[in-house]
Amino acid sequence: MTHGRAPQQRGALPVPKERAIDFCVNCLRHQFWPSTFDGLTVGAIYALIALGYTLVYGVLRLINFAHSEIFMVGVFASLFTMHGLGAKIGQDPRTGIGLIAFLLAVMLVAMVVSGFTAMAMERIAYRPLRRRGAPRLAALITAIGMSLFLQEVFAARYGRDQLGFPRVMKKSHLFKFQGADIRIDKVVVIVAALVLMIALERFVARSRLGRGIRATAQNAETAQLMGVNVDRVVLLTFLLGGILAGAAGTLYGLFYESAQYNIGFLPGIKAFTAAVLGGIGNVRGALLGGILLGLLENWGSTVLGGQWKDVFAFTVLVLVLMFRPTGLLGESARERA
Repeated sequence: MTHGRAPQQRGALPVPKERAIDFCVNCLRHQFWPSTFDGLTVGAIYALIALGYTLVYGVLRLINFAHSEIFMVGVFASLFTMHGLGAKIGQDPRTGIGLIAFLLAVMLVAMVVSGFTAMAMERIAYRPLRRRGAPRLAALITAIGMSLFLQEVFAARYGRDQLGFPRVMKKSHLFKFQGADIRIDKVVVIVAALVLMIALERFVARSRLGRGIRATAQNAETAQLMGVNVDRVVLLTFLLGGILAGAAGTLYGLFYESAQYNIGFLPGIKAFTAAVLGGIGNVRGALLGGILLGLLENWGSTVLGGQWKDVFAFTVLVLVLMFRPTGLLGESARERA
């Protein structure tokens, strides 16, 4: 009797697997466009944060892990600016010109606060190390220390509980596309992020200060001999990264409507992954990496479930480091030779 049951059990095993595969494929097929627009929204935020990592690395060859806390500062600055402008939880959302002016004011304050925080970090934590010729490991440890320091300062001042954002914009649906309801807040996040990223790329490519950044990134000593003020370029690089992180903080708060002392950790790790994916040190690579990572996360969570969403960032990071360490748009050692 034992021999008669075994073939039935073995024959029944493939059926659930086939059904599971069909279910996953159907989920992705029916939820493809909603997942795609969600991925573009989240990916745009990742890309803005990733630009800060890639700018600093391009100039200093330093992974500024405290950049995630610059983003966190932008989230809190956005929240407090909203409160300062009279927005409260439970109030009716704003509309029209008043809403546009309100969002611009909030984003501007967040960008300024994050930008100056990044500049202060460079002057206090990193510049003394550079002038003493400290090894890069010392700078990396300092970055981790600054990250933990800022987290604990905000935890001591504002608590460890999650803080809610007032809803200043109606999250209404603009139109439908292939079964996906396109919400107005997602459109605002994507458009604002693209405008800022294009502005940064044009600034680096066309302006005199941008040429100084590119020259310092190629060879700091030669750039200094050619009259480039390297300290000023480094400070400008931190400022630009902080400004973009502040803008990302505003868009994050608008989309997720939450703030917490450690809110920068996970987006920061994913933004770093996006920078590595695109080719760290490459501005366009950060944009590409952020968008791709956001899409992969949302497609993967649609197929396998939301509990796997955060796994994708680390899986992508490992795979990129294994097969293309310089990223999609980075130059390999053979290409540089």
